[in-house]
Amino acid sequence: MKYVVVTGGGMSGLGKGVTSSSVGVLLQACGLRVTCIKIDPYLNIDAGTMSPFEHGEVFVLQDGGEADLDLGNYERFLDVTLTSDNNITTGKINRTVMEKERRGAYLGKTVQVVPHVTDEIQDWIQRVAHAPVDVCVIELGGTVGDIESCPFVEALAELSYRVGDFCLIHVSHVPVLSAVGEQKTKPTQHSVRTLRSLGLAPNILACRSNSPLEGYAREKLARSCHVSSGSVLSLHDVGKNVWRVPILLRDQKAHEAVLRVLNLDVKEPDLKEWTARAELFDALVEPVRIALVGKYMGLTRINKDAYFSVEKALLHASVALRKKLAVDWVPAEDLEDGTAPAWNKLKGADGILVPGGFGDRGVEGKILAAKHARENRIPYLGICLGMQVAVIEFARSVLLDMQDANSTEFDAETKNPCVVFMPEGSRTHVGGTMRLGSRRTYFHHNDHHDVGCMAARLYGNVSYVDERHRHRYEVNPEMVARFEEAGLWFSGRDESGERMEIVELGEHPFYVGVQFHPEFKSRPGKPSPVFTGKTQILIN
Repeated sequence: MKYVVVTGGGMSGLGKGVTSSSVGVLLQACGLRVTCIKIDPYLNIDAGTMSPFEHGEVFVLQDGGEADLDLGNYERFLDVTLTSDNNITTGKINRTVMEKERRGAYLGKTVQVVPHVTDEIQDWIQRVAHAPVDVCVIELGGTVGDIESCPFVEALAELSYRVGDFCLIHVSHVPVLSAVGEQKTKPTQHSVRTLRSLGLAPNILACRSNSPLEGYAREKLARSCHVSSGSVLSLHDVGKNVWRVPILLRDQKAHEAVLRVLNLDVKEPDLKEWTARAELFDALVEPVRIALVGKYMGLTRINKDAYFSVEKALLHASVALRKKLAVDWVPAEDLEDGTAPAWNKLKGADGILVPGGFGDRGVEGKILAAKHARENRIPYLGICLGMQVAVIEFARSVLLDMQDANSTEFDAETKNPCVVFMPEGSRTHVGGTMRLGSRRTYFHHNDHHDVGCMAARLYGNVSYVDERHRHRYEVNPEMVARFEEAGLWFSGRDESGERMEIVELGEHPFYVGVQFHPEFKSRPGKPSPVFTGKTQILIN
């Protein structure tokens, strides 16, 4: 097994995730089989209980693991399916060590960070990085020198000696001070010095900057950090098109630098399809405008990371249909307040998307967005909570005796509970207790209206589809018959037929809600059928 480790220094947010994914794409293009591991040094078992404001979206894996959004980057770039074992946290490692200690697995020894915790980290990595994989790309989250990442740095240093074929890429910032006007290398030099003091030495430097790395800066970094100038890579800004990053690395022969360290002799990378997609993205002109109505928007800036996979899925669909995506970010609470800019965005959109979320803040604004889409025949896609608010809005507006319809999540005493807590859920523990991971949805014929199943058509007229879930509330099955009699049709259900998965409004051009999260399986070149269908309706 060959290992590529990506670390970061100086500051967070440098793009280690995109760098790791892009290196993986480059190695894949050389004919190698690649997997990825993300190390998150926080004490949480997983990302499932973290706030989207602080941590961004929670990416749901096929097996139900709740992970950092970088796992989504890996899956999208490499078109692979990962599991919860591909995300290592301090919480997982400590739990495993403590369970072993309670079983007496350490034979009476004093359990310590070294060797017991560091050995467990290495064993976990080697267990995940197994055949038939050729290369395992490992991203160490956080910044080198952080106290919480020290056990992982030590474990990686030990692993480098244990396995031999080990390439370390260090991502660091090369800023330009406006007063001086030149690229400054000292932050990277100090970052590498910290890395070396902890037992790791970089083979390759990936330098983040606003503009291409200057020759003098490259030579200075090569000399002071003890790497060849060919191993100092410029990772300058590529604008909104992150698909350019693997191409940027290839043009600098990054694959040769990595393969040389790993003692691999393989073919030159074939990025024809990848390059064509990146060039298509840059060439798109005709816009399609989507209003994304969310509750995790932030007070001073748009928190796009909270809806990272949703935005990427929209991008995949728009590029596949040759449209330039324009997302209007609409805070749901601003719709409640009647704020003019928010309503103008909603009214000017070609389509409306209401994504998932938890808690009652902003829900009434999402209901208003669903109402606006339904009444004005604007294409609407509701995901998870977005499907539930569409059902609530229909009950309030169409079923005249249900003006107080609600979810028991928001009003436990409502007389018309359209959305209820799932019976198998836990009311005492929140971490890992939702309905998570891949579940099967079966398409159902409409018994009340003579129209076809739009969702089934989008998926190619198959009888079922497997999609990923993350929810603890569901549409009340006792009210389904009445909804369908009034025109709201549940075209997708689980294997029991009692849990509603897809809802459609038959006489609307495109009014679809899904309980699952189709964005998690969307890929560049393989967009989610739900997102593609929504965009296709806009074009036609």
